[in-house]
Amino acid sequence: MDQLAALSEWYRAQCDGDWEHHYGIRIETCDNPGWLVRIDLTGTALASRRFVPISDHIGADSHPVGSRWLDCSVESGVWRGAGDESKLTAILDAFLTWAAQPA
Repeated sequence: MDQLAALSEWYRAQCDGDWEHHYGIRIETCDNPGWLVRIDLTGTALASRRFVPISDHIGADSHPVGSRWLDCSVESGVWRGAGDESKLTAILDAFLTWAAQPA
């Protein structure tokens, strides 16, 4: 299953007639350039699950196109993934891999 289909399925599973009115998923671009993904965990089975932060940075000197980076964490009930313009798939993979792990 591709990442968008898997994320859509996770979202669908959270929708209970109430959750989707207050919480959700946001995928945005940022000006670094890059991606920002925010996933509300409040009211989900993931709300109290520990997430080990991910921080991966490769400097501009070691990559011909510029800095490569990926940061993922949970803060204030929101899973946050951010990365350079090539990292949207990696960001979604990080969330989905964590979400699929047994509690």
